[in-house]
Amino acid sequence: MAQRIQRPAPLNDNNLLSRLRDWRAARESELHADGLDDEAVELPDPRALDLVLRVGELLLASGEGTEAVSEAMLSLSVAFELPRTEVSVTFTAITLSCHPGGDHPPITGERVVRRRTLDYFRVSELHTLVQDAALGQVELEGAITRLRTIKRANPPYPNWLLVSGFGLIASSASLMVGGQLIVATAAFVATVLGDRASVFLAKRGIAEFYQMAAAAVIASSIGAALLWASSELDLGLQAGAVITGNIMALLPGRPLVSSLQDGISGSYVSSAARLLEVFFTLGAIVSGVGAVAYTAVRLGVGIDLENLPSAGTDMDLPVLIGAAGIAVAFAVSLAVPIRMLPAIGLMGVLIWVTYAGLRGLLDVPPIVGTVAGAMAVGVISHWLARRTQSPVLPFIIPSIAPLLPGSILYRGLLQLSLDDPVAGLLSLSEAVAVGLALGAGANLGGELVRAFQRGGLAGAGRRGRPAARRTRGGY
Repeated sequence: MAQRIQRPAPLNDNNLLSRLRDWRAARESELHADGLDDEAVELPDPRALDLVLRVGELLLASGEGTEAVSEAMLSLSVAFELPRTEVSVTFTAITLSCHPGGDHPPITGERVVRRRTLDYFRVSELHTLVQDAALGQVELEGAITRLRTIKRANPPYPNWLLVSGFGLIASSASLMVGGQLIVATAAFVATVLGDRASVFLAKRGIAEFYQMAAAAVIASSIGAALLWASSELDLGLQAGAVITGNIMALLPGRPLVSSLQDGISGSYVSSAARLLEVFFTLGAIVSGVGAVAYTAVRLGVGIDLENLPSAGTDMDLPVLIGAAGIAVAFAVSLAVPIRMLPAIGLMGVLIWVTYAGLRGLLDVPPIVGTVAGAMAVGVISHWLARRTQSPVLPFIIPSIAPLLPGSILYRGLLQLSLDDPVAGLLSLSEAVAVGLALGAGANLGGELVRAFQRGGLAGAGRRGRPAARRTRGGY
């Protein structure tokens, strides 16, 4: 049974915005101070310093973006009276420095993130802790106790459901692109087996690149075997949907969105590191699926490029159910809190309807439809996050999953295997472009909300990003 985390009384929105505006004003006056007051000596509590570092470490390790981690740490620093604090967050390291004043030297602490486990349940609980501390609803001892409880708490879903989440992504994706029940079942089994194989390799210290490649090889091999059986026995199955579903389950949606988010907010080192992570993951998927596709073609497995699995621009009920299923399954695999699942399912349908509607009615290019759908999801996700006082990534990351370019990537790999390298490279480039369009559209939606909102989580409103005023923003 999951441990229950005690929550204080519901927050008052007016009090929250007022407190966060006061916090931002104090922070900005501190940043723009001409110098330190030699007579003002504020010795920081080492427990508070450790708490801020540990909260930042757990947020970053659980999948939160760099900017949100920095804002949360600064908010806690002010709440627990750490004097003149500065925060530096990169892809793997967190540094917090504070200056007591007078003759006392600065005090600096650092934490290194060595292991990442995506867990948006913990991210949500940590954001609640930060908000409560900013409002003065929890003291230092209570915050330390709640942090221990959050670290030890079980996710909202049993382990078997978390493991099944990736399989449900693949089976929903295969249904969405035209696969039948048999194909969806095969996609589920193939993806779960691939995931278990990657866990097996991880426990033995094998690099993550080869873990992902092995998962892709196992799942793609099952898809190729089903494709051969369908061809030989004339079963009429859309067996390629197994491979398409597996690709969509493996594609790195979270680091893609986070990399663009970090770059837009000015965290260029973290942005470059996350983007490199995306391309390494893509390289592992391409290597695994490409090797299987090449082998299958050379062994004479019948593959028709004209009938590859794709949802096109259909808005039939099975396609919409598949889009909602992909989003919800993705959310479950990331341990998103249960209360967010209905909104995520609806946004999964929304992003597909926006994309397919624009392409079908206005005949816009796929990139334009993708940006429009992702932007709609970004706006709604940021609005929901502000209304519910929750982090935004648990809303965005699963909701964009229906547009992840699994079909395009599969087509490109097959074209390369069938000795059409030009068309194959063009398809792979299109898949990369669609992925970047997803991340850019989702972040653009967030920027639109930020431009017009008056407040938000940890001072994340229009005045909450000093880096944006480095140049023209100061005039």
